[in-house]
Amino acid sequence: MNITVESLSRLPLEEQDIEIVERKGIGHPDSICDGIAESVSRSLSRCYIEECGRILHHNTDQVELVGGKSNPVFGGGEILQPMYLLLSGRATMHFNDGKQRTLPTHRIAIEAARQYLETNLPNCDVDSHITIDSRMGEGSVDLRENFEENQVIPRANDTSFGVSFAPFTETEKLVYNAERFLNSIDFKKRFPMLGEDIKIMGLRIKDEIQLTVAAAFISSRVDTRQEYERLKTEIKEEIIDEFDEQCNRKLKVDINTADTGHSAYLTVTGTSSEMGDDGSVGRGNRANGLITPYRPMSMEATAGKNPVSHVGKIYNLLARRIAEEVAELEEIAEVQIYLLSQIGHPINDPAEACARLVTRDRTHTDELESEIKEIMSRNIKNVTQITDLVVEGSLDVF
Repeated sequence: MNITVESLSRLPLEEQDIEIVERKGIGHPDSICDGIAESVSRSLSRCYIEECGRILHHNTDQVELVGGKSNPVFGGGEILQPMYLLLSGRATMHFNDGKQRTLPTHRIAIEAARQYLETNLPNCDVDSHITIDSRMGEGSVDLRENFEENQVIPRANDTSFGVSFAPFTETEKLVYNAERFLNSIDFKKRFPMLGEDIKIMGLRIKDEIQLTVAAAFISSRVDTRQEYERLKTEIKEEIIDEFDEQCNRKLKVDINTADTGHSAYLTVTGTSSEMGDDGSVGRGNRANGLITPYRPMSMEATAGKNPVSHVGKIYNLLARRIAEEVAELEEIAEVQIYLLSQIGHPINDPAEACARLVTRDRTHTDELESEIKEIMSRNIKNVTQITDLVVEGSLDVF
């Protein structure tokens, strides 16, 4: 196995002066597409296992959300034109086990999308606020043959790479946790007027962290402009109360800074997609849940890709697991993991696996290198565990 461990001669990001981190919440149009793509893939995988004994070829990472038109007003509002959700990509629709069978692929996909929307966008009426259309096709013959061969270890269906890093910096943890805090069940019980479309941008300049929060409000649950402004102040104070003591740096929070005397971030359903904001898979959070321009990132859309042979999904999730385990070593200040596949080769035999380190004392010992190679080798050999965890829904992919 080709495993390389090398040192980086630089300061860890935590000790650098500038850092930018972003997270798009569950109701952001791009995150909606990611969530639906992954939900469709999991539902198809479970159907394939039940009906055919194994997961068949599919990639449902082509989901597009076309924004609608709405008229949100304080104390009310209405949807004037529904959103449009297109389920595209590829999926196996026929299976021959001695008798040719047609699988209910489109029905499964649409049901998975509906269930996801009902669960995660409770203010969106799936029957009237959005139109769902499935136009999935079947994959190419060569990819289906590469995928469907009965092998113990699947073969990579692409030449691609996965990348991750660890540990999160203070800013990264803050941005990630703040969005989840605002979209948590407990917070929504106390602030039911807050929608799910919440985006947080974190900027750290030396010892100050500034969070810029874009948070959609439910127009029917906010009666006046005065109430809206009061609620923004209360939510800002909630964020500071929750996280200020956890930060070693000064924390500043701004909410809905685009508001003017005539405009406010109001929505009928809790997502900006109702008023023309479009969404697409892979345009938002990476596999670790963040957008981190100061870190290595892959442009691969993780959500919706098949969890058996698509290294664009598997290697990004595997790289994250490896990075988190390596970062537990006392000597490690920062680690980056890179995994490269070669199409047609077993996924447990990458063309290259590389760990790039920043150690606390800026040294690199043979003993540390040996320990890291063992961690990488063990996880790569057990790469097929990723498939089971994804199908179970145990791994977040955005």
